[in-house]
Amino acid sequence: MNSVRYDFNGKVAVVTGGESGIGAAIVQRLHASGARVAIMDVAKGAASVDDGITVIDVDVTDVKAVEAAAGIVADRFGGIDILVNCAGVMGANAPLWEYDVAEWRRVIEVDLNGTFIPCRSCIPHMLKRGWGRIVNLASIAGKEGNANASAYSAAKAGVLALTKSLGKELADTKIRVNAIAPAMIRTTLFEQMSETYAKQMIAKIPMGRPGTVEEIASLCLWLCSDDCSFSTGAVFDASGGRAVY
Repeated sequence: MNSVRYDFNGKVAVVTGGESGIGAAIVQRLHASGARVAIMDVAKGAASVDDGITVIDVDVTDVKAVEAAAGIVADRFGGIDILVNCAGVMGANAPLWEYDVAEWRRVIEVDLNGTFIPCRSCIPHMLKRGWGRIVNLASIAGKEGNANASAYSAAKAGVLALTKSLGKELADTKIRVNAIAPAMIRTTLFEQMSETYAKQMIAKIPMGRPGTVEEIASLCLWLCSDDCSFSTGAVFDASGGRAVY
């Protein structure tokens, strides 16, 4: 399936939420393409998986912890070239007027602030290298808004706006910043949804099925490559035909 091969030898990548789902698929593709990869995730404990993948147990909403982890990666591998923000939670499904305030804040904190903080921490290292790629995993929900998922939709809309702003701020450098907006993808987030909600989301996809993590990883690798040179602050849909703009 993965017929396109990229050469990331000499590149250092950070993937948040890389222990499972889309993040794990991206980690494996980057590693198979020669990159040294550091996973930032709430793991069972910091451990080196092999000589090319390191897992750092870190909460992406903790500014000091993420800054320290970025410093560890840069010191160990000589810098940071790529950041892929995959860490996220779906949150509860409920009408906004019944949405628990603590749950709302949790979703915004992980999905939006958990993208902002790694960007803020890794960009200085990219500027030192004179090259970089940032890919933020958003969602079609951030473009259209999903009923009974107002916190998730609002957070992902924030990720899209953050990506567009950051792309403009770094446009005169060799750092490119883009977002992927998937529709339903079969991951652990999928498993957090109620059966009724999942069926409603699949029904919106003209292809009639969820996407796969491998399909998202393939798009992400192009966005991380030198081939992606004139796209920045952009949103790339992976929605099985659902997206209309």
